[in-house]
Amino acid sequence: MNRLAPSVLSADFSKLGDEVRAIEEAGAQLIHVDVMDGHFVPNISFGPGVMKSILGKTGLSFDVHLMIERPDQYIEEFVTERTEFITVHAEACTHLHRTLQLIKSFGIKAGVALNPATPLNLLDYLLEDLDQVLIMSVNPGFGGQKFIPSAMDKVNSLKKLKDARNLRLEIGIDGGVTLDNVKAVIDAGVNIVVAGSAVFGAPDINRRVKEFLRFF
Repeated sequence: MNRLAPSVLSADFSKLGDEVRAIEEAGAQLIHVDVMDGHFVPNISFGPGVMKSILGKTGLSFDVHLMIERPDQYIEEFVTERTEFITVHAEACTHLHRTLQLIKSFGIKAGVALNPATPLNLLDYLLEDLDQVLIMSVNPGFGGQKFIPSAMDKVNSLKKLKDARNLRLEIGIDGGVTLDNVKAVIDAGVNIVVAGSAVFGAPDINRRVKEFLRFF
């Protein structure tokens, strides 16, 4: 099943509840929660308090993306009844397997994100333990960036590995996804499409979500 996960990083925080309800009513299947610490990436976004503020305002599950150093210290704070995935960056974890086991200990699905320059083979001995691999198609830290085409090579390679090893993991992509390229990423094997400014920057959020979902 393919799912659209609009990133609330690009939402208008003065009306966050309304915008989250809008994407849900239009048919989005996940809420992507981008957490930045100003160290691992050159920007600061928000913490668990903002995420938890929309609990009770939506039936959508949270797809939490921790772009932070030392994520083990903060994982438990993002565990809620609506948290489906917690994804950490391979580049930020000293003991990645241990971090994944920590996430799973809370009954949450574990994911790993890979920056554009990080090779896929870094996950060779972890793929069976993963519920999601998130391919970054921009360098993380800011919304509204252009899609890096080489990310498609990584998606294609991961899809081949998934099929060859009969893996149950989801393939996600994050960064620069628009109506112009969403069909290509889905055709390549992506299951979870993260879109931020392409959704929340639209004049009509509800309509934009429906436009995306035509390709799913």
